[in-house]
Amino acid sequence: MSGEPAPASEGAGAHGLPGPQHVAIIMDGNGRWAKARGLPRAAGHERGVEALRRTVEAAPELGIRYLTVFSFSTENWRRPAAEVSALFGLLKAYVQRDLGRLKREGVRIRVLGRREGLPKDIADLVDKAERETAENSDFYLNIAFNYGGREEILRAAQRLSAAIQSGEVETESVDEAAFERFLDTDGIPDPDLLIRTSGEYRLSNFLLWQAAYAELIFTDVLWPDFDKSSLEHAISDFRNRERRFGAVTSEPR
Repeated sequence: MSGEPAPASEGAGAHGLPGPQHVAIIMDGNGRWAKARGLPRAAGHERGVEALRRTVEAAPELGIRYLTVFSFSTENWRRPAAEVSALFGLLKAYVQRDLGRLKREGVRIRVLGRREGLPKDIADLVDKAERETAENSDFYLNIAFNYGGREEILRAAQRLSAAIQSGEVETESVDEAAFERFLDTDGIPDPDLLIRTSGEYRLSNFLLWQAAYAELIFTDVLWPDFDKSSLEHAISDFRNRERRFGAVTSEPR
């Protein structure tokens, strides 16, 4: 994909801010949702997949072209083996069930993160999802799986170093744009809005480079309860903010 910014959605807030074209979400709260209902954590993860389906369906209707979700972090390997296996199984079930529909609807899937260490069936499925949707351009779904922001930056630095040593890249030409070509998100515009569910107030190693100027919204809604109205509320909040990117506003505050 070209990575060129898509037209912003119509509608503006108090400061004339259009809706976001790229929304990133830390999908948090599955375990707490299940615990509150006396259910196993796996039940919360299953309901979380349903919330993902709702969000992927709602996002294009709300003018969003890029959606990036944090599905499994490099730190999640510390969880009990049974829960890790269940998370892998849910990704597998989601792709197997929804890939055909997403492909028909023009959705391009990209998976961010390390492929090394993933079970072969999961790695093969990830490759298949990317390959079969590579020509789509109506909507972009990016799934951060086995992903960590610091680890991504380190891998990018290593690849850039190798490119410099091979003569592919001149040291003097390295700037932010040059570095970004070695990130997992190469060709994807930075997120305008980053949402974290479940009432936590941290980035948890998600899109550390890319979210430098993203608007942050933290909601108490647990991820399994997240729906179109939750996304609409976040977008409304976004539209009523002012993004200056370090400049001085021309409006009185």
